[in-house]
Amino acid sequence: MKKKTTLLIAAIISAVNAGAIVTATDSSYSANERVIHLDEVPVTAPLKTNPALLPLDVTQVSESEINRSGESSLLPILVSKVPGLFVSERGFAGYGVSGGSAGTVNIRGVGQSNKVLFMIDGQPQWAGVFGHSLPDTYVANGVERIEVVIGPSSLLYGSNAMGGSINLITKRQKSDGLSGRAKAMFGSFSTQKFALGTGYKRGRFSTNASAQLDRSNGYRHNSAFWLANEFVQMHYALSPHWGAGAMVDMTQSHANNPGTIQDPLENMWTKIFRGTGSIHIRDTYGIANGGMQAYINWGRHKVDDGNTPDEAPRDYLFNSSDYNLGVTVYQSIFLWKDNTISGGVDFQHWGGHVWNTAKDDASKITSESRHRVNEIAGYVMMQQGFIGNLLNLNAGVRLQHGSAYGNVWVPQAGLVVAPGNNAEIKLSFSKGFRAPNIRELYLYPPANADLRPEYMLNYEISYRQNFFDGRLMAGAALFFIDGSDMIQTQMIDGRPRNMNTGSFINKGFEIEAIWSIIPCLTASANYSYLHTSKPTLYAPESKLNAEVTYTPGAFAFTIDETSIWGLVNGAPSDATTNYTLLNFRAAYTANKGGRTPVTLNVKIDNITNRHYETIYGCPMPGTTIMGGVEFSF
Repeated sequence: MKKKTTLLIAAIISAVNAGAIVTATDSSYSANERVIHLDEVPVTAPLKTNPALLPLDVTQVSESEINRSGESSLLPILVSKVPGLFVSERGFAGYGVSGGSAGTVNIRGVGQSNKVLFMIDGQPQWAGVFGHSLPDTYVANGVERIEVVIGPSSLLYGSNAMGGSINLITKRQKSDGLSGRAKAMFGSFSTQKFALGTGYKRGRFSTNASAQLDRSNGYRHNSAFWLANEFVQMHYALSPHWGAGAMVDMTQSHANNPGTIQDPLENMWTKIFRGTGSIHIRDTYGIANGGMQAYINWGRHKVDDGNTPDEAPRDYLFNSSDYNLGVTVYQSIFLWKDNTISGGVDFQHWGGHVWNTAKDDASKITSESRHRVNEIAGYVMMQQGFIGNLLNLNAGVRLQHGSAYGNVWVPQAGLVVAPGNNAEIKLSFSKGFRAPNIRELYLYPPANADLRPEYMLNYEISYRQNFFDGRLMAGAALFFIDGSDMIQTQMIDGRPRNMNTGSFINKGFEIEAIWSIIPCLTASANYSYLHTSKPTLYAPESKLNAEVTYTPGAFAFTIDETSIWGLVNGAPSDATTNYTLLNFRAAYTANKGGRTPVTLNVKIDNITNRHYETIYGCPMPGTTIMGGVEFSF
């Protein structure tokens, strides 16, 4: 498997003077290993097809990049590593759920109302009732790498992958014996972060287990947060051609929300428990590979919506329980040279229960509602290479049926041209869609059971090329997005009602590059520009991330910069905000290459103490410092 990393040369950075992403190679690589390959990284869980030939933009964030960031949440890492991706934040720790929550993920301006699908090993992760993503559960614990499809991936994954998909690939022990690591960090606002992980492999059997605990007092009154996560995975090789495995991942969190500066809240908190589990079996033969996966994602939420300082506390709590379970069967066959035919069937059943309970008597239910939806889909796709894979054509279609909305057709087509000289050109057309969730269909006054899915058409062309024996990679992409049938609330006969009336057009470009200057010095950057036909929350017009990593011997130093222009954050009259953040990371590893290395690390964020708000009324902290130690065995 080859790794796609992206960056922009310093000359381009100064010329465009805008915001991008930094993706540095692993500091432990040798000079020969620092070659930057053009091949896309396969989306391996589940391996529904071979994405190396897909006309899609697939970006990987590696384990070394996750570790080097010092972050326990994955969302800040994605902002710094993936072009065109932005995440809303309301504070130092925790995103929360319910009113005033953060963690909205936009890719190329598409993402509101869960239009970007999160997965863990190919299992969809979203709340079955409200359809929203669960940002506090996307943690670094147990994650080996992240694979991001920039643009619609509904052909493979169906609803909620309208704007793209983010697949968290969990760790698997690769070498025989026992290994692991323990990590502790301490810093600003009495923040503490602990992580412990271990893996074991013997013969055909392997397992990984890890746990994470984060807690912080927060930098505003009533913004304390804590989170715990536990992960266990097992895999057994039944034969050279068959393997089976199982995984369980659970998260518990409690997040307080102080509201905005303009409208502060008291007693507002959310408490959630989320779990996900799966079993799978996979086959690998010379002429075919595929498998089957059964999964379930479930949760229990409890929310106090709080009160303003001059109001009495509410006398009830909001409760919800939800589930999202399914089965996917997929197979790829290779009938002749340079040909792959992929197909599969997906079944999904999701829903849940919402109710209010009195604070003085938890058994007293004041209101409740239950709903569920079934979905079934089949898809087929063919990839064919010509002239020694100089040209690759790809085309596919998905038919999905939902019990609440009927049939949806999802076509996709494109081509990949490799004209030589380490260059690659991609052209693609793809459709993405998002099915209405239970809240939009059945809950609260705007509900409309006749809603249709939202959809968008995406047109894209990209070019990438390696230079100087692979030490420099540069690329660019142009895209045009046409969205229709967006669900919006309108007044019908004097009453609010959800309707399929919205539309939008997003267009823009991205420039990216990575340069291995010398074996221990790497520079990278990414710039993205987005034009939207109407103001769009949490979708900056321009974003630049730039990073330089220097790894002399046992030391590692990283300095990175993020610049945002034209961000609509909810301020009055759709006013936009601009800001630039500068961050620093340093680490020293004692006994590097030995049996039990010890690493001391420190990270300083927002060195210039810049004031900024990604959500209007929720000021982010100034300079923050975290430091700690990590033991490996």
